[in-house]
Amino acid sequence: MEAIILLGFLLGICVLAYILGLRDQAVIQKALDGKLKKDFGQAPNRVYKEDELDHLNGYYRSHQKENQIDDITWNDLNMDGVFARMNYCLSASGEEYLYYLLRTPEFKDEFDSYEEQVEYFRTHGEERRKYQIIFAKIGRRIRYSIYDYLDYLNKAEGFSNKMHFFMIGLMIVSLLLCFINFTFGFLTFIAVMLINMALYFRTKNDIEPYLVTYSYILKVIYSVRMFEKVKVPVLEKELNSMQEAAKKFNSFLRGSSILMSPTRGNSGGNPADLLMDYLRMALHLDIIKFNQMYKEVMANKPYLDEIITAIGRIEAEISVACYRESVKDSFCIPQFDNKAGYEAKALIHPLVVNCVENDVNTKRGVLITGSNASGKSTYLKSCAINAILAQTIHTVLASSYKAPFFRTFSSMALKDDIFEGDSYYIVEIKSIKRILDAAGNEGAKVLCFVDEVLRGTNTVERIAASTEILKSFAGSDVLCFAATHDIELTALLADKFDLAHFEGHVTGNDVHFDYLIKEGPATNRNAISLLGLLGYDENIVDNAQALADKFLTTGHWE
Repeated sequence: MEAIILLGFLLGICVLAYILGLRDQAVIQKALDGKLKKDFGQAPNRVYKEDELDHLNGYYRSHQKENQIDDITWNDLNMDGVFARMNYCLSASGEEYLYYLLRTPEFKDEFDSYEEQVEYFRTHGEERRKYQIIFAKIGRRIRYSIYDYLDYLNKAEGFSNKMHFFMIGLMIVSLLLCFINFTFGFLTFIAVMLINMALYFRTKNDIEPYLVTYSYILKVIYSVRMFEKVKVPVLEKELNSMQEAAKKFNSFLRGSSILMSPTRGNSGGNPADLLMDYLRMALHLDIIKFNQMYKEVMANKPYLDEIITAIGRIEAEISVACYRESVKDSFCIPQFDNKAGYEAKALIHPLVVNCVENDVNTKRGVLITGSNASGKSTYLKSCAINAILAQTIHTVLASSYKAPFFRTFSSMALKDDIFEGDSYYIVEIKSIKRILDAAGNEGAKVLCFVDEVLRGTNTVERIAASTEILKSFAGSDVLCFAATHDIELTALLADKFDLAHFEGHVTGNDVHFDYLIKEGPATNRNAISLLGLLGYDENIVDNAQALADKFLTTGHWE
């Protein structure tokens, strides 16, 4: 009777713990739902920890395509910062797909389904939040990409159950021997048990690094079942596809708790968990399940990729929906016209707070002059980033946008390559050469952005080489936006490029920039005046100005 009471008491504690766990989970979900509702339309306030985004390019590297945004362009434009500004994802799969999306422009106007889904989530808050809660359960607490872990599994060898089944067979035989010769059979059983336990700990250490992969896969597969419960009509095709793919993992899921139990190897004194630990050690139950799950993963990798892709794409669309809401007065849907030039009104940079709006309207290259800090580089980056956003997330930060499909390149924020031993100039001409090579290949029109053409060499050779390179761009039907301090280029290229400039005005002890692009070449210079504003000796400033004025008059330095 006392034993029954004790068992009842223990059972009651277990039931209570289960109920409290469900309550805590409900409280957490309610809090997250409230936060998502409150923050909708706001910029992300996430602070990234070191190495937190190491996994980010895993999906991208495993799904390489032609004409993706290359590393130079990505880094020049600080696209990591652009990604962070629009990253509302709560799962690693969503983050990785959003990163992939931003690096993979489309070259056909086939955004209808995408638009339908993005706008559905932007206008259906309850369904969006339910999906986001599911993504939060999948989580992003993963150091490396699931694709890195899958590659790790690919390299693994020796995951076979033959030895484990053989040892279990020996244990059965030794038990049967007990009925013939108890002493010999029992001693044999003990010996086999000890050997099996030693093998267990050795093998257990080998499989531990792979368990994070299994854990993430389980969360992804279970999430498919959760998505089924939220009715989202615009995702019917994707959900059906995910459900069919998930069926391939029924055997993977079955009995996975033997391996993935949080108390595995750490029973904490619980009798049931302690007994289960001994059974695992004696019979290798978790290792046998691990090997079976390994075979399932290897056999069904294409279906796993299909599920991860669908989940990542859906969350990336939700992230875009959240981003659009946060810039709802400043974005437009792009129009694509292969006969158009680059036409945009009220274009802004996604990372510049209170950015001054500028228009673009050109069918040929634009050569931009102007003083330092006047806005040339920001303008170039605004045009480049929005051209990429148009073809990736179908969202442009402007009041209107019309352009062809572009292959976009830049050569802007370059550095010496100490590992290759290349000087700045060598790095620069290699960077520009890749754009010329791209122009020679078939494909969409090349759009390129060059900031301070060939700044890494002397004035005479810079102007000569820059002129011929920019002429080559114009002759190759490359739409090139170039910024330069060399006013001489405006005269040499006036028949090939539209000319524009930014300017600043020095008044008293201050310099004012309006950051508005204007037609024609720059007409004023303020570099020397800025020396005076920063406290340089008057003799240096006055002598420098006199020397510059004399050169402009005579064409000679003295």
